Amino acid sequence: MSNKDSGWSALIRTEDWLAVWLGFLIIILLIAGLTIKIPRFKWTTDGEFKTFVAEAAPAIDQLAKTAGEQGESAFQAQALAFKAAIEKGDRKAVSDAAKKFQEAAKGLKDPSFKKKSTKLGKEIGDSASNLLDKVFSSDNLTKSLYLAVGVLVLSAIALAFLSVNIGSFVIGFPIVFILAWISLFIAGNQTVNYYGLEYVLWCLALGLFISNVIGVPKWLLPAVRTEFYIKTGLVILGANILFGEILEAGALGMIQGVLVVSVIWYTCYWICKKFKIDDEFAAILSSAVSICGVSAAIATSGAIKGDPKKLSYTTSLVLICAVPMLVLQPLIAKWCGMPDEVAGAWLGGTLDTSGSVVAAGALISDIAMKVGVIVKMSQNVLIGVAAFILAVVWTFKKAEQVPGGEKPGIIEIWIRFPKFVLGFMAVSILFSFILSPETVSATKGSLGGIRTLWFALAFTSIGLETNFREISTMGGGKPAAAFLIAQGINVIWTLILAYILFGGYLFPVPKF
Repeated sequence: MSNKDSGWSALIRTEDWLAVWLGFLIIILLIAGLTIKIPRFKWTTDGEFKTFVAEAAPAIDQLAKTAGEQGESAFQAQALAFKAAIEKGDRKAVSDAAKKFQEAAKGLKDPSFKKKSTKLGKEIGDSASNLLDKVFSSDNLTKSLYLAVGVLVLSAIALAFLSVNIGSFVIGFPIVFILAWISLFIAGNQTVNYYGLEYVLWCLALGLFISNVIGVPKWLLPAVRTEFYIKTGLVILGANILFGEILEAGALGMIQGVLVVSVIWYTCYWICKKFKIDDEFAAILSSAVSICGVSAAIATSGAIKGDPKKLSYTTSLVLICAVPMLVLQPLIAKWCGMPDEVAGAWLGGTLDTSGSVVAAGALISDIAMKVGVIVKMSQNVLIGVAAFILAVVWTFKKAEQVPGGEKPGIIEIWIRFPKFVLGFMAVSILFSFILSPETVSATKGSLGGIRTLWFALAFTSIGLETNFREISTMGGGKPAAAFLIAQGINVIWTLILAYILFGGYLFPVPKF
């Protein structure tokens, strides 16, 4: 940063601060009542739908039987009608029946039965209504166009303060957006989503294919703004990381989250240093394996101003490992006769994406899924804490490297501190303690969709500016080895904690 940008002018002349203001602006507009319609990307083929409902049919039979035993005749009749619609195979009829089924479930007296029925009805209804035609409907494409124009205009205004050639940015941005859109579309498929192959993987894959096979044209490069997209997305991410969720997770979830994150983070970092992996790479890998995968890696990379190539490498490892773990861990839990509460805590502490925790937990039981989500929630909240601590530590490290060997002063530390981390924390505090629960709930969906888009743009940009050979050969395979070893230790350590905390050895088994 130049001296002229180290004072008040830095507030509008540096990428960090511009990302903060842009993130704040988007959030303020939504809180003020601006409606942003997020395009739909979820879709299920007819074959996938038939398989899904065939597996769900016995559960509906059981619900109808239970309803009869409890004297819930109206709901029983609706459950039988729901099953009849499924047997006919017409997806519109199933979707309509699912809505009536959920409506009937609202009148059930048993809370547990009510929750289970509502959940199943929603899952089948969503699968029935997630038609490919809806993704490519004129209405959905119009929503995508409006969103693209909105992001383009806001980005152009912000980047103008950085003396970026806005004309060149405007020309290239549509291509980056389209690639991100295609990635979100692929990830929206029911089977792809089930196996945890998130949009991040497809963004990287498409970007890497173009950069390594076709070649990135020069006119596209001004729109490849990895750091800007990531920092803006991270500020918005603060709205989804709520401190209040720590309390909702319960004491045991908090204890496990802190013990997993602290022990595994330092273990992975220690392994990385033994493998002579640089500090920056080690920090990104450690956060990914210990906290919650991709989101933690993004936050850490931004906080320490890490190399995007190292972030790309780490996220690839996270997503590649998620698939076999999602399949194998539930099988191991069942084979060992693991209590559902223990199995859920194990999944929540080891699987690196929230989606994979839900999918893996569902393969065991509702209790396992719920416990897994609770534990994962506890670890997710630690993203902000970890990012802030790492930002402070890295700021000191960088400041100490200033020529002259003098102890860094407050001003030097402030200049080097990544300001978007402050924006992230400010937004998290705002949504945790200041805004009403109604406002938080009303804006949650839109902010989540917008944040996902910014990250999709960022990872598409990473792929476009990365040579695949550089990623595959980075560190000579040592980073991958360190990650896998740390993940193996994580699996064992978390299982031990899960048995101690949720197995009834030290504390009574929690009731869920």
